[in-house]
Amino acid sequence: MGRQIRPAQVFKNVTEQLNNRILPGHETSRPPWYNIMRTVPPTENSVRPIPLQHRQPSHKAKAISKKMYQPQRLVYPEDALRTKFFKDHPWELARPRVILETDGRDHENVDWGRGLRQPGLPLSGECVVQRQLWLMENEKMPKQEAYDKVRKEFYRLRQEEEIEKRVALEEARYVGAYFGKTRMDVGMLLEDLEFENWKIWAGKMAAEQNSQTETIDSFDEGAAADDVTTLERGDEVPAAATV
Repeated sequence: MGRQIRPAQVFKNVTEQLNNRILPGHETSRPPWYNIMRTVPPTENSVRPIPLQHRQPSHKAKAISKKMYQPQRLVYPEDALRTKFFKDHPWELARPRVILETDGRDHENVDWGRGLRQPGLPLSGECVVQRQLWLMENEKMPKQEAYDKVRKEFYRLRQEEEIEKRVALEEARYVGAYFGKTRMDVGMLLEDLEFENWKIWAGKMAAEQNSQTETIDSFDEGAAADDVTTLERGDEVPAAATV
């Protein structure tokens, strides 16, 4: 059986009943949806189009009918390069970034053939990906060779940024600026507090364990003393104890 399209005939059937006076035809007694469906009629196209295929599907994919109408996955060459870089440099994802809305024409203002430094773009992992892709497509450089070359450029620029930050920090402190504790200092302080709390807890646990051990030892000594007193009084010793 094909797809049922009888619901699409509801408006047509109601119109015929109104014209034949089977239903009251006054404007106030008509269904509330009647005028809306007359102005914006529903579509009668019950055919589901197949999504645009960006590459020729395999014979195995053709045989599976449930995947026929699923949109095809889009794969870009930058995806593999981006995955490789951030897998080797996961802490780059922790760097704060400023996301601004642009007109989508940033590619007209950059030239990755000049290097990683681009006007208006901060240094990030995306710069490495675009620079590596440019080397692979324009200079026909192998993937690993281009990756090694761009990584060296990236490390050099990161080192320059760190040196600039240290120099600026020293200059600011020289003129009396105070920045307080750094994130590393705060983390070490919290770690020291937890260590002190752990020492208090460990001391209490050790004291409780020692008190339990002393109680067991005193109980054993009392039981041995009772046995010695019984033997001194000449009480009868069980046969199992004399063997």
